[in-house]
Amino acid sequence: MKKKVSYKTAVMLVFTAIIAVFTVGVILFEQRQWKEERTLSLELLLECNADIVHAYIVGNQIPLGEELGQLEGQLRYMDPDLRLTLIDWQGEVLFDNLLEASEMENHLKRPEIQKTIGFGKGSHVRRSESTNVDYLYFAKKYEEGYFIRFAMPYDMKVQKFIHAHSPFIYSILIFFVLCMLMVYFFANRFSKSIKELRAFSLSVKQGTPVPSGFRFSDDEVGQVSADIVEHYTLLQENRRKLASEREKLLQHFQYSEEGIAIFSEQREKIYANSYFLQFLNVILDKPTLEVEQLFQEPIFSDLVAFIDWKDRGSDPYTLRIDKSGRQFLVRVIVFDDESFEIYLSDITRSEKTRQLKQEMTNNIAHELRTPVTSIRGYLETILDQPESQDNERIHHFLDRAYVQTIRLSELIQDIGMLTKIEEASDRFEMEPVPLKELLAEVKTDLSPKLRETGDQMKVVVGDDVLIYGNRTLLYSIFRNLAENSIAYAGDNVEIVVRCYSESDDAYFIEFHDNGVGVDEKHLVRIFERFYRVGEGRTRVTGGSGLGLSIVKNAVLLHKGSIVAKNRAEGGLSFLITFPKK
Repeated sequence: MKKKVSYKTAVMLVFTAIIAVFTVGVILFEQRQWKEERTLSLELLLECNADIVHAYIVGNQIPLGEELGQLEGQLRYMDPDLRLTLIDWQGEVLFDNLLEASEMENHLKRPEIQKTIGFGKGSHVRRSESTNVDYLYFAKKYEEGYFIRFAMPYDMKVQKFIHAHSPFIYSILIFFVLCMLMVYFFANRFSKSIKELRAFSLSVKQGTPVPSGFRFSDDEVGQVSADIVEHYTLLQENRRKLASEREKLLQHFQYSEEGIAIFSEQREKIYANSYFLQFLNVILDKPTLEVEQLFQEPIFSDLVAFIDWKDRGSDPYTLRIDKSGRQFLVRVIVFDDESFEIYLSDITRSEKTRQLKQEMTNNIAHELRTPVTSIRGYLETILDQPESQDNERIHHFLDRAYVQTIRLSELIQDIGMLTKIEEASDRFEMEPVPLKELLAEVKTDLSPKLRETGDQMKVVVGDDVLIYGNRTLLYSIFRNLAENSIAYAGDNVEIVVRCYSESDDAYFIEFHDNGVGVDEKHLVRIFERFYRVGEGRTRVTGGSGLGLSIVKNAVLLHKGSIVAKNRAEGGLSFLITFPKK
C-alpha cells in the first residue's frame, strides 16, 4: 500500500516548488536585463570608437584605398585589443588592423553587417572565421559608402563584465531560504492543528472519549477546531437527550390505549404500537401484519385523499368508522416534511355512554315538556284567582311552585337547545353578525338584572368585528356567560367583553369579571352538563346547570374554541376564538 504523504510534507513540497520557480524566474529575468544593459554599454563604447574613426577619415580626407593604413596611428589612442575593419557597401574588406584585407573573403553575409544594412547599426557575438577567436562585433553604416566594424575579444574579462551580478543572486537566494523557513514554520504550526483535529476525529470514530484536558493550538485553525469540538459535544449531548426523549415517547406509545402509527412521506411505516395493529385488524376484513395495508382499503379512501391533498392546511383530519359492532375514531396529522401520524381510538364505550346520556336527557326533556307546561298553566290560573290572594300562606307556596316550574321549563328549553346543536347543526342559518351590536342587545336585555345586583357590563369591541355564525347561538353564548357572572360572581362586579386581538383568520375575544373566581380543580369540568361547582360561589340557588355546556357546544359549532381560567386580579375569564370565515 502506497504511503500517504503527510499534510506538512505536501505543503512544503508545493510551496517549495512555487517559490523555487518564482526565484529562478526572477534570477533569469534580472540576468537577461543585466546582460542587455552591459552589452548595450559596450556597443555604445564601440560606436563611439567607430564615430571617432569615421571623423578621422572624413577630417583627414583619407581616400578608401591603400592610404587607410594611416588609421594605425589613430588606433594607438584606443584599446589595443580592439579590432578595426572597414568594409564597403558591397561587402569587400577595405582595411583590417589584424589581417591583410586582400586575403579576407566578402563580409556582406556577416550577421552584424546584415543588421547594419537593415537598421544602420548592429552587433553580434560569434567566433571569427579569420582568426578563430570569439568577438563581440559592432558595425555601423556611413553615407560615405562603407561600414566601420569594431570587434572586441569576447574573453573572460568581457564575459565577467556582462554576466556578473553576484550580489543580486545572493540576495535572491537568501530571500528563497527565508521564504522556505517561513513556510516551514507556518506549515509546522498549521500541521500541528490538523494533527490535533485528526486525533479528535479518530477518537470520535473509534468511540473513545475525548480527554478532558484536550486543547488545540492557539491560532485561527485551533479556534476553528475548538469550535468544531464544542459543536460536536453539543450535538452528542442533544443526541443523547433526543434518544432519551424518543425512548420515553416510544414507551408512552407502547402503553397507550390508543393505536398510534407513524409513516414517512412515502407511506412506509416508521413505528406502530400493538393497539394500532389490533384495531386495524378489527376494521379490515382480512387479518394483516402490514399496517401499510390500510392505504389500499376502500374504508380509508377519504383519509388517503386527505393525505394526498396539497392544500390541506395544518388542521388534523378525523374519520369515524363503525365495524363489527364497535366504533373507532381515526385521526391523521400531517407534518411539514410530509410524514404523518395516524391515531386509532376505540370509542365504543365512551360513545355509547355519550349517546345513552344524550338519549336519556332528550327523552326526559321530551316527556316532561307537556306535563310541566300543563302544571305551569294550572298554577298561573290559580294565582290569578282572587281566592288565592286571601290565604297568604297558600299564595306563597303556590308562587314558589310557579317559580320552580319556570326553572324546569327553562331546563327543558336548554336541553332542547343542546339537542339541536348536537343533532341538527345544519339547521342553523349562518350570516355575518356584528358583534358589538349583538353585545349591546345582550346588555340591554340583562339591564334589570344588572341594576338589581349592582353589576356593570362593559363592551370593548370595534364596529368592524363581524363573526360569521348563527345570531341566535351567538346571542345565547354571551347571554349565558353574562348570566353566569351575574348569578355567581358576587355583587357589584364589573363584566367586560373585549376583542383583545385578531389575526388574518380569527378574532380573539375575552369575557371576564372581577368576582370571586372558581377553584382551580373545577375549571376543567365547568363545561360539563349539570356540573355544579357548589354553593360557595352561588348567590341564589337555581339555574339549569346547562348554560356553560350550551356555550361550549355553540362555540364548537362555529369551529371556534373556548377555555376558562382564573384572573390574577381576581375573577373568572373566558378566552374565545372565532374564525373569520
